[in-house]
Amino acid sequence: MTEQEHDAAETGSSTRSGFVALIGATNAGKSTLVNRLVGAKVSIVSHKVQTTRAIVRGIAIHDNAQIVFMDTPGIFKPRRRLDRAMVTSAWGGAKDADQIMFLIDSERGLKGDAEAILEGLKEVHQPKILVLNKVDRVKPEDLLKLAAAANEVVKFERTFMISALNGSGCEDVLDYLSKALPEGPWYYPEDQISDLPMRQLAAEITREKLFLRLHQELPYSSHVETEKWEERKDGSVRIEQVIYVERDSQKKIALGKNGEAIKAISMASRKELSEILEQPVHLFLFVKVRENWGDDPERFREMGLEFPR
Repeated sequence: MTEQEHDAAETGSSTRSGFVALIGATNAGKSTLVNRLVGAKVSIVSHKVQTTRAIVRGIAIHDNAQIVFMDTPGIFKPRRRLDRAMVTSAWGGAKDADQIMFLIDSERGLKGDAEAILEGLKEVHQPKILVLNKVDRVKPEDLLKLAAAANEVVKFERTFMISALNGSGCEDVLDYLSKALPEGPWYYPEDQISDLPMRQLAAEITREKLFLRLHQELPYSSHVETEKWEERKDGSVRIEQVIYVERDSQKKIALGKNGEAIKAISMASRKELSEILEQPVHLFLFVKVRENWGDDPERFREMGLEFPR
């Protein structure tokens, strides 16, 4: 029994737990919000659309509840096999959850993908809440109109207005979910913040640094895998990762002139990994060309996605 579960038993209250799926259009701020609600970085963030590929679970404790947030890939109109796998993963995550949180970028409103997702939510029967993000950038009267328009299409249990970036309104979301989730024991140890294996999280962090450095030049189809992880006697860890790209021209971009790009990416990733692992990190990055890796079932399994036929 965890400390919180013991305290709950002592006071006569019961623990609650459940899964909350965040869905929304690309770049609505889902990963930023998950990191904010969990209170630690569990999902990578970049300016590039479709950064999140598979479902990432971030675990938050609030009052007597353990809330497992499922950061799903952004939902958009798929064009390629990888796109289809990501969108299928997002809707699958929504249908497996106890609660669904639909996140809308308030500046963009119900345009394009957001409108299509809202229509799709009609077929999903779990309880749903509406979360309007980036509200500090929009006039109050426009926010009210947006909330009313969304609620006309789908019956939301509650509507929240937040800023994932500065945390405004996020505590209200946690308060609501901690009471709305079903009673039951916790799924994870109380000190666990994600179900992502450390090797995979390390690869995701390097992929984030890759996108932050080269998001204008490099296609989002580039992929990072952690190939070696060695705990050393001096307390440090040696990590070897491979950045896979689809063409030689992309390899040159990833390396940069005189290797400047790959050095900067390695330095940024190593710094963050050292902070997360709380130990010195020796990171070695390699760039390899793997043509049409987006059609390789093994790569999809590596990312936690089903390979669409």
